[in-house]
Amino acid sequence: MKNYIYSLIILLIAWGTAPAQAQKMRTTKWESGMMEKRQKIGVWEYYGITPSKEMVVVQRYDHTNKQLVFFRPSGDLVFNTETTPGEWKRRTVDRPPLFIGGDAALASYTMQLQYPEEAQERNIQGKVVISFTVDTEGRATGHRVLRGIGGGCDQEALRVAKTIPNEWIPAQIAGQNVAAEYELPLTFRLAQ
Repeated sequence: MKNYIYSLIILLIAWGTAPAQAQKMRTTKWESGMMEKRQKIGVWEYYGITPSKEMVVVQRYDHTNKQLVFFRPSGDLVFNTETTPGEWKRRTVDRPPLFIGGDAALASYTMQLQYPEEAQERNIQGKVVISFTVDTEGRATGHRVLRGIGGGCDQEALRVAKTIPNEWIPAQIAGQNVAAEYELPLTFRLAQ
């Protein structure tokens, strides 16, 4: 009887903890949250660095319900937004278009820039700005070079911007998602 009770207790403990073992906490310098079957679940926190070099939470995103819980505003909140189909106007937004995971997550794609050989040979350096629309569903479309530097850098910046997945949170005005233009600066700098 004693062995039966011990076996039952062990079985109940194992059964009760099995779901918890399928979920794992993942914490890095830039993010923290639960994983299940290699997928993010629940609310994740994403971190960034302020101009004063302080590490802060910049986003909380609920991956289970696919919704933004919190974001830390930074910078300008004026964007070119679509007021009616085909008509655009610069307006202040309540929430800018955001990449899920913040700038650190976005950097994992933008760091894939390859310095064009022509630009290296001609000592071309600088910032290329790519513009695209983040629509009301969080999809990026209409990628174009807004400001270029030549030497193949413009094409390379455009190529990299197009590899960024559609993991955007649309801009909002008065609680409504709006299409907004996002400007992505990509810097080309030669090693010194």
